[in-house]
Amino acid sequence: MSSTHQVLGTTVDMPVRIRNARCFVAGFTASADAVTAAIAPTRLTPLIVNPFSLDPRRFGQPRTVAMLVFVDYIDGDLGPYNEFGVCFLVNDPEQPGASPIASLGSLIRGDARALIHHLPVDGEFTLAAGRGIWGFPKTMAEFDVDHDSPRKHGAVRADGHDIVDLTLAPGIGVPDQSGGTTLTAYSHLDGTTRRTPWRLEQTTGVHTRVGGATLTLGSHPIADELRGLGLSRHALMTSSVAKLQMTFDDATVC
Repeated sequence: MSSTHQVLGTTVDMPVRIRNARCFVAGFTASADAVTAAIAPTRLTPLIVNPFSLDPRRFGQPRTVAMLVFVDYIDGDLGPYNEFGVCFLVNDPEQPGASPIASLGSLIRGDARALIHHLPVDGEFTLAAGRGIWGFPKTMAEFDVDHDSPRKHGAVRADGHDIVDLTLAPGIGVPDQSGGTTLTAYSHLDGTTRRTPWRLEQTTGVHTRVGGATLTLGSHPIADELRGLGLSRHALMTSSVAKLQMTFDDATVC
């Protein structure tokens, strides 16, 4: 029997279904040591994708991946809203300390686990549902996003301060995917780390490329934290998806 949750007087049946969403994302390498410190309360460890940075400014530092993603939820069980995520790729807590080769294999297969570290949104209902059902660290923010142009653009602002301004250059089209892939998202809120199965049912209109991102960090505390992670000057990869269909199951405490 599926579970239900009460959110602001409304019953939400599980799993939550997203029938139409679109997104774009940029992945940057980041200092694994800095990310380890930032996510210490979760007890998770970052996925190491390069044991030694090739950047002369950070030579010898192990590197991980930070993902910055804008999502436009058009039709779903939580209603329409915009979302910005700061996510880090992490190891399976049951198999910590994966080798860089194994980590790269996870990236290629698309089954790497992600910790959702920050998640500003612009909807009160999704904020309450995200925090109450999955422990996602959702906060309120203001958005200026363009998903329609070949060059995707997203800006997010909260508490009177800019967080990020991100522009993606056009990518190369890749085949649509269907059939469902179950990913794992982690969250940490109020001292509790949770694991959420996230099933990607279908993706259409996918474009991707190496690099292709222009990122400006603002003056908000989230921007200050990102600045302190030693993000790479150029994106590792960028990608956009014209249509996503997915479901989110109940979270379990790690």
